[in-house]
Amino acid sequence: MQSHEQPVLRDLVLVGGGHSHVVALRMLAMRPEPGLRITLVCTDIDTPYSGMLPGYIAGHYRFDEVHIDLGRLAVFAGARFIHGEVTGLDRANQRVLLKGRPAIPYDLLSINTGSTPNVRQVDGAQAHAVPVKPIAHFNQRWLDLLERVRGLRDRFTVAVVGGGAGGVELALSMQYRLRQELQVLGKSPDLLQFVLLTAGDTILPTHNPGVRARFAHVLKERRVAVHTRAEVSQVSPGCLTTQDGRTFDADETMWVTQAGGPAWLQGTGLALDEHGFVCVNEYLQTPDDPKIFAAGDVASFLPRPLEKAGVFAVRMGRPLARNLRRALRGQPLQPYRPQKHWLALISTGDRHAVASRGPIGFAGDWVWRWKDHIDRHFMRKFTELPAMAPASPSQAAPASGLVLNAEESRQAISAIAMRCGGCGAKVGASILSRALGNLQPVQRDDVLIGLHAPDDAAVVRVPPGMAMVHTVDFFRSFIDDPYLFGQVAANHALGDIFAMGAEPQSATAIATVPPGLEAKVEDLLLQMMTGAVEVLNAAGCSLVGGHTGEGRELALGFAVNGLIDERMTGVMRKGGMRPGDVLLLTKPIGTGTLFAAHARHAAKGRWIDAALKSMVLSNQAGAQILREHGATACTDLTGFGLLGHLVEMTRPSGVDAELQLGALPLLDGAVDCVKAGIVSSLQPANVRLRRALRNAVAFVDDQRYPLLFDPQTAGGLLASVPADRAADCVRALQAAGYPHTAAIGRISAASDALEPVVLSA
Repeated sequence: MQSHEQPVLRDLVLVGGGHSHVVALRMLAMRPEPGLRITLVCTDIDTPYSGMLPGYIAGHYRFDEVHIDLGRLAVFAGARFIHGEVTGLDRANQRVLLKGRPAIPYDLLSINTGSTPNVRQVDGAQAHAVPVKPIAHFNQRWLDLLERVRGLRDRFTVAVVGGGAGGVELALSMQYRLRQELQVLGKSPDLLQFVLLTAGDTILPTHNPGVRARFAHVLKERRVAVHTRAEVSQVSPGCLTTQDGRTFDADETMWVTQAGGPAWLQGTGLALDEHGFVCVNEYLQTPDDPKIFAAGDVASFLPRPLEKAGVFAVRMGRPLARNLRRALRGQPLQPYRPQKHWLALISTGDRHAVASRGPIGFAGDWVWRWKDHIDRHFMRKFTELPAMAPASPSQAAPASGLVLNAEESRQAISAIAMRCGGCGAKVGASILSRALGNLQPVQRDDVLIGLHAPDDAAVVRVPPGMAMVHTVDFFRSFIDDPYLFGQVAANHALGDIFAMGAEPQSATAIATVPPGLEAKVEDLLLQMMTGAVEVLNAAGCSLVGGHTGEGRELALGFAVNGLIDERMTGVMRKGGMRPGDVLLLTKPIGTGTLFAAHARHAAKGRWIDAALKSMVLSNQAGAQILREHGATACTDLTGFGLLGHLVEMTRPSGVDAELQLGALPLLDGAVDCVKAGIVSSLQPANVRLRRALRNAVAFVDDQRYPLLFDPQTAGGLLASVPADRAADCVRALQAAGYPHTAAIGRISAASDALEPVVLSA
């Protein structure tokens, strides 16, 4: 989480997780700019380092060795990470438009999305070819291809379209790996045929003749059929057709050519070159908008053409960071001067590489080892992040060098001055009006006075024959994405209503936001409450009011009202467990340890992303399915952890329970975090409940044991179901979008033992 001792004064938004941005983000993190909030937006969480990607394909590296974890890097840098898709820019209002969520504002914007092979320009390519980018999609197709090849019985042809360094390296790396796979399985590697097609007169057109000759020899020796002047005009199932009418077999087609910029750039009004790349000047700044920069493959450098090569993207990172900082400070920018000749180390797939620099070229196994050393050194900058000294709570906020206008300066001084308490700590009416004015809570006939009425309180009707169910939840933010935090907070608050078998009716919000510039506070509220209202609306729950005050940290909670039959028909309580029931859990556990690790930069970004996806999954449908299958008791899993909530159920039910550790659904990374000794700050209090375990000593060394006490946020439903209906219930829950649902134990009659819970493997 970012520190809010210094109010947010400016927003720098980085779109894309390319090489330039990861270098720039690390540099900005090492020397933070007071008052600057950085937001990284990317469709991928793990971004590949292009220099090592062929080695990954060839099987020399593991996935994590060649990917930079953007989520972890963002936490290290104190930046917000938004795992989302950009759809455009609103340059007039300085906002980045995002798919499925509110736009985010920027004071300065940088674009480093890389290039994307344009498969739309060739008939059938989009449907039948595999573009090498975006890499997340390519990686899944590559893993699928590995499985297909392992099952080969007949000849199989892989075609690579593109004769540049990327296409040649990919063809050789794939061939090496796939032949190795077949040999291990005792199959003939000659089942595989490779063909490389390029529209040009030669392969590797930007490299010297000696390097081209070396690769022509390697390709011929490895029996990769190379076809020049073969511009593909059509891709059909199993076949490629060129402009001159030639056809080639292709059971799998990899597309590494005709790269262009992302389609959303077309509607931005920015100057683009003929391939759709953003034009930039010598400062990496767009000539028609000084607030927008671009770097890496997506940038078209106007002073002179640059090859789309990783070396340029990496080396742009430092001047980009420098000029972003100088632009925010109102200082003159400094030019980026790319080298005329650069060193390219191109692998042949088999731990051999060719070096190419201008007219020079040489090769050898030692060149591959040299390349491996360089690549690993670069990656260590992002895998071995230095420890950052935490700021002292009593330490004064450092002075900011960011350029502000007179009104912003006044607001900034006010934000760091002594703040009032009582009603003086409320957020201003104009900010609230602008931030909340566009929220559209779901309309309900039983809400008589709601959110947008000017009255002091809401008025809701209790329908005849119904009783009210009341609950409240509140906690401070544990992630830097306010929209996602709003969704999690609302989902968590609704959990008690669903667990009781009730229908949500209305909610009032209580929020605290850090003081700052009015525009920044307004956007923070808008993002957070938009996420929350989307979740409430989906549940049929109307937001009818609330209170917003200032505080050091962002926090949000809700008092939620629900409706249930006043005869208590359909109510699910904790105390109805019966001997013989099967214990079900609808979501995996581990959020406590994962987010404790997240705060220490010790959790992988994809672990956190998976945990958040679980946390925003509503329990509403799950509760309905449990009722339909005769659930005898139910609760939602939250702060007291699995064991704590289970004990809350066994005691009023007068039963014992067997809990199977091996059956527990666990979030990815949860075991890794507890093995590293990282647990939630609430864990010690929850561990005191170990006295409820009859045989804890026998399992205390089990790596899953600590997760019994792990506090959950927006966790799943823990329920007991009659044994004869349990299997059907599990299948129904899994089919309804709760894929991790599992039977984790059984209920038994109470014994003479004081401890109600027995563990089993």
